[in-house]
Amino acid sequence: MTPLSWNRLPKVTPNATYALTQRGAGVPDRLPRPLLAHGNGRSYGDVCLTEHGTLLLTRGLDRFIEFDPERGILRCEAGATLADVLALTVPQGWFLPCTPGTRWATVGGAVANDVHGKNHHVAGSFGHHVRHLTLWRSDGSVIHCGPSDPGGWFAATVGGLGLTGLIQQVELQLMPIHNPWLNMASWRFTNLDAFWPLNREAEANWPYTVAWIDCLARGSAQGRGILMAGQHAPAQARLPNFKESRKRMPIDPPFSLVNGISLRAFNALYYRQPTHPAGTLSHYVPFFYPLDAIQHWNRIYGRRGFYQYQCVIPPEAAESATAELLNAIARRRQGSFLAVLKTFGHAPAAGMLSFARPGTTLALDFPNRGRATQSLLADLDTIVSQAGGALYPAKDARMPAALFQSGFPQWEAFSEFIDPGFSSRFWQRVTP
Repeated sequence: MTPLSWNRLPKVTPNATYALTQRGAGVPDRLPRPLLAHGNGRSYGDVCLTEHGTLLLTRGLDRFIEFDPERGILRCEAGATLADVLALTVPQGWFLPCTPGTRWATVGGAVANDVHGKNHHVAGSFGHHVRHLTLWRSDGSVIHCGPSDPGGWFAATVGGLGLTGLIQQVELQLMPIHNPWLNMASWRFTNLDAFWPLNREAEANWPYTVAWIDCLARGSAQGRGILMAGQHAPAQARLPNFKESRKRMPIDPPFSLVNGISLRAFNALYYRQPTHPAGTLSHYVPFFYPLDAIQHWNRIYGRRGFYQYQCVIPPEAAESATAELLNAIARRRQGSFLAVLKTFGHAPAAGMLSFARPGTTLALDFPNRGRATQSLLADLDTIVSQAGGALYPAKDARMPAALFQSGFPQWEAFSEFIDPGFSSRFWQRVTP
């Protein structure tokens, strides 16, 4: 079966696939080039796809090499998932210092895309917590690098979209926790203007913050939503029992189940859900990974797939540009089932192509409706570009080359570190 990205487009078929195993990460010379690592397929778009070469399937490289439970330092192979890491470390009092919205991404993928989470304003991105990398190059050499690497290999590989070679091993610094639970609070806000002061107050008091917004709402209700915040719970004698409820999208419908009727109904119900301004306890799984509870949730968009659109807008333009984006979406009546709004902190980028930077980020999902969706996304591109923003490569299937190059001004310097034996459809699409 041809490996896909999570949004199921574009449809790209490599010439070959090659499964790496625990016996070593050697890559035969006979494999068609270019090469590209493919982890668990949780990236969107084509950063994890190659059209003419070989995808190196890394899930077999999932061993834990060493774990120091006193200092919270873990060294593992890059094919291990974040779920694998949490299963080992949470019972021993350690947690990922930064995690995206799914625990089924691989550690190597988290490094290659320099993923971020709900706590960027206090902890930065994933790359800020990587102590050491082992990188295999297509000429057979192996590079060892870390944050103090003077040669630039670490900064190129973190957020480097898998183009500097095959990440073999990663050493992480974890964060201490007392138990698997979080204190969580939530507040309803009536429109986008009400979000900004509420979010500033939450970020000053909580390490984890994120908001869901109703991007179909218009007029005085534009940008209404729910702001959620959390912090790891202190030690306590008694905690609730938790059993994860797993559901499954059992069919692969020929059309998207996300449409105007279902969106309006969902948004109305979600906006009116009970909130907890005084706080409540939540296990880490539903707090960080709500969609992981539905296996194959990407099927709800049908066989044509969907587009994820995630942008970051600089602080000085954030409020006006975010309102413009929501206006454009509402006018087109192509609302997003998943609409997430949050602000990044001021941590310097860990990598040359890191997406997370000071500003506001908005993440949206749109069913693939062909030309109508492409036209909407082009409108959003214009707003992002005029605001001096950028799109997230890990969640892109169609951004124009000019928008990539303006959003990532170090792309030419980064190009010097690309392994000549590696490439992706994304890179071929956005560079000369």
